[in-house]
Amino acid sequence: MNKKLSFLLLAQFLSAFADNAILFTVIAIVMQSNELAPWYVPALQSMFLIAFIIFAPWVGAFADYYAKSKILLLANLIKASGAILLLLNIEPLIAYALVGVGAALYSPAKYGILPELVSHQQLVKANSLIEGSTILAILLGMVIGAQVADYSISIALSSIVGLFIISALISLFLPVNRSSQTIHSGTIKHFYRHLCDFLSSPRARFAVLGGSLFWLAAATLRVILIAWAPLILLSKNASEIAELTLFLAIGIIIGSALVPRLISLENIRQARIPALVMSIFIVLLSFTNTLWEARAVLLAIGCAGGMFIVPINAALQAIGYKSIGSGSAVALQNFLQNVAMMIGVGCYTYASAIEIKPEITMLSLGLFIFVCTLIISLLLPPALQKATDE
Repeated sequence: MNKKLSFLLLAQFLSAFADNAILFTVIAIVMQSNELAPWYVPALQSMFLIAFIIFAPWVGAFADYYAKSKILLLANLIKASGAILLLLNIEPLIAYALVGVGAALYSPAKYGILPELVSHQQLVKANSLIEGSTILAILLGMVIGAQVADYSISIALSSIVGLFIISALISLFLPVNRSSQTIHSGTIKHFYRHLCDFLSSPRARFAVLGGSLFWLAAATLRVILIAWAPLILLSKNASEIAELTLFLAIGIIIGSALVPRLISLENIRQARIPALVMSIFIVLLSFTNTLWEARAVLLAIGCAGGMFIVPINAALQAIGYKSIGSGSAVALQNFLQNVAMMIGVGCYTYASAIEIKPEITMLSLGLFIFVCTLIISLLLPPALQKATDE
């Protein structure tokens, strides 16, 4: 691991830690208020996701035209501004939406800078390090952030502002490169053309649609667990449900660490195998009725998911770096992923409203992922060009 990648990992860890700490701080604010309706927390999540969709046509081009290290700095400062608004008791929906804008700007630069830091052969390994450190930051940010917020909202928010600023300063040690010399004025039309061009490539189509499918599954499974665990496993509180999510996250870390030895960019087609395995284990989870069985299956789901998403991300960056720009490619991915997440969670919300049992929705989710993976895989020709030739 080179020194520049180490700086990126540290900056990403601190930013992801703060991202999740601020989420649970906002949830603590809502829970401590008796004036906010039950729909408020889902509304907060939606405000965060919407920024990825609305700003997708601009953030990718922005990340390619300007130095990605400078974008990382700016994005962290925007996130810090959102935390400061919360500290000043500004409406949480507005403040958290601003954090979402920073996150939407941050993501294309975070992934798009990787091809500038490592060689093509090391891209999958670099992605596994990014994914592993991000999951670790999510776990620690979730646990520590919630505990500090329960003790003091102001201390939690002040610490979060400090973490975002430190992450921004670390970005100054990253290289200052630009992958595009022009920024297009008709960005929405240009974004649509990039989307069509990108999906016309079999390898890129598999990467973009596969990544969207993964995050649809992850977001939907997370909300299903909240209803499924108390009903089937008799979980009594949020901590027990969070413990289940912990096994899922640990599995993703394991899968992210294993995948560089198993799947290369030139054999990206093989990523369909862990995707199919993940869907099968989701189906098995719907038939699980004991705690340890659930933990084991969630660990397996996470492991397969990690082995699927890491090479998918790496392929997307490699293709984008050689074509429309890695930042624009990641922005396309973010757009489709967040649309998919909102669709998945929306479908579950409707299913819940008409009183479909959570185990049935979980079974349906697993079957849906399995069928979609088969369809996407069948669209791939037997022999694929290398990512560098796309």
